[in-house]
Amino acid sequence: MSDQAVLHVKGRILVGPDEVRDELWVLGGRITYDRPAGARDVRTVTGWALPGLVDAHCHVGLGADGPVDADTAEKQALTDREAGTLLIRDAGSPSDTRWVDDRDDLPKIIRAGRHIARTRRYIRNYAHEIEPDDLVTYVAQEARRGDGWVKLVGDWIDRDLGDLAACWPREAVEAAIAEAHRLGARVTAHCFAESSLRDLVEAGIDCIEHATGLTEDLIPLFAERGVAIVPTLVNIATFPQLAAGGDARFPTWSAHMRRLYERRYDTVRGAYDAGIPVYVGTDAGGALAHGMVAGEVAELVTAGIPPVDALSATAWGARAWLGRPGLEEGAPADLVVYEGDPRADVRVLAAPRRVVLGGRVVE
Repeated sequence: MSDQAVLHVKGRILVGPDEVRDELWVLGGRITYDRPAGARDVRTVTGWALPGLVDAHCHVGLGADGPVDADTAEKQALTDREAGTLLIRDAGSPSDTRWVDDRDDLPKIIRAGRHIARTRRYIRNYAHEIEPDDLVTYVAQEARRGDGWVKLVGDWIDRDLGDLAACWPREAVEAAIAEAHRLGARVTAHCFAESSLRDLVEAGIDCIEHATGLTEDLIPLFAERGVAIVPTLVNIATFPQLAAGGDARFPTWSAHMRRLYERRYDTVRGAYDAGIPVYVGTDAGGALAHGMVAGEVAELVTAGIPPVDALSATAWGARAWLGRPGLEEGAPADLVVYEGDPRADVRVLAAPRRVVLGGRVVE
């Protein structure tokens, strides 16, 4: 489209869960609800419009064996875009993806820097692997390199114990989280098991990834502190396969992973019922494919979260949590158009009719 071109989105504009407008206009890449004077070269798109979807746990630039080249990272980002994901919280990546910021055809990324893990306690080639005495230093480094987030590995298998175990002593995470907050960054942590959660939450952490170890006695603490969770249920679906691979060497760990998997829906519903903020994340990258955001929303509904709230967890609520605009006047025109009402059936998300990024219709 030319510089004078105008995009007209007509139908049902879901500005919020209950705020619906009939149309919006896009001029200069920005949303307006006032018809531009003298509009010409108008392209009209019809359907049900949502803010560009959010994947709040995604890894652009990460593959099964560690960092990937720029061409592969580009394909990952394009796959997410085609699924309607236009805002990514990159929850840890060893790759430098700053070049994505210069591309107006790729999703916007909020980075958490590189994972910070205990030595030999995470997937090889993914993280900075350090000891507790260095945790504050590395958290400060990644806080400065990221976009307002830092990612810790809160627990992982301890081979001597043969089971999941916390990675950090309480005093280390207290000092590290305080330093991140001093630098204006929020902190999240990978946590499968129960053992690390109380220390992390009482130390002031802002979010927990996966949160499969969340138990009834911990739920009130999360709710009181306002700690969000990103369950990544499409990733938790792989636990039985992982457990089967560990049966011979680590039977205790394998049994633990199966228990976490079996109670996954009850865990998520219990968190939601208690008022804990729940957001959509797929854990794409590494071993998981990109473009699975619709499947994760559907999993939240299966867990018992009402469809509109599951939708908000990837749309209005998720964007507010990350400090990014939705479909308000003057916001960047990042939106997805669907054939039907996604509030009535979240499965609609699996088939975007049009994706609009920076005011341009992605063909």
